[in-house]
Amino acid sequence: MAISPAPRLRLDSEARRRRIVDAALPLFARKGFAGTTTKEIAEAAEVSEALLFKHFPTKAALYGAIQDFGCRIKEEALERIKLLEPSTAGLVLMAYMMVHHIVRGDAEDQLSGDTRHRLIANSLLADSDYARLVYETIFSQVFPKFGACLEAAEAAGDLAAMPAKHENRFWFGQHVAAMLALVSLSGRPAVPYRGSQDEVIREAVWFILRGLGLKDAAIAAHYDADKLAETARNFVQPAGETPLPIDGSHPGAGEGASP
Repeated sequence: MAISPAPRLRLDSEARRRRIVDAALPLFARKGFAGTTTKEIAEAAEVSEALLFKHFPTKAALYGAIQDFGCRIKEEALERIKLLEPSTAGLVLMAYMMVHHIVRGDAEDQLSGDTRHRLIANSLLADSDYARLVYETIFSQVFPKFGACLEAAEAAGDLAAMPAKHENRFWFGQHVAAMLALVSLSGRPAVPYRGSQDEVIREAVWFILRGLGLKDAAIAAHYDADKLAETARNFVQPAGETPLPIDGSHPGAGEGASP
């Protein structure tokens, strides 16, 4: 007796939209907006072009959904950032988190790593609209706390006077981390860094902290790379688990701290 094939699961409208977006993400990331066809997206999503256009009337509308998706920051991460106490230690933690997130990404984030950076790179080579939206979102949601930590470090006497606005210091630090990621998009770093990725991240954070204006004594007191790496890995905890401290304090900080 012939065995009937298992019936295909019918997706609701929202699930199908998400499936199309998921399929389009890597295509737009690798080929850019102009180089990606709706036929390719439909094939990757296993839907017809007619159904694709039912959910997204134009390719631009689909790209707009990609932009919206790419600008989101995890709510859990934002909540923990809001709870962070403005301080020198908080500034060090945020600088490390920035480099760790950009270079290492988040295993649970579909846009981590290759896809996110390729979307940004392709956008910068075209009209920059997507990149502009991402950067505006990052600035509006992350810089307020980062800026408050800079002000707290300044008030504590831990920040050297320098002719650079706080907003620009934030972006200069972000640029260092972003470039570390971009030069490795092919899977093999184009820049011959010395040391492992962990070592390069540690040195990059130290470099950024100096660039932000932190004095050597403040860096020595608060930059414990091992403890910061542990905090970065556990920054967003699953529900029910106790997160690591987010006040910037780390047991043993200052004891043998090194870049």
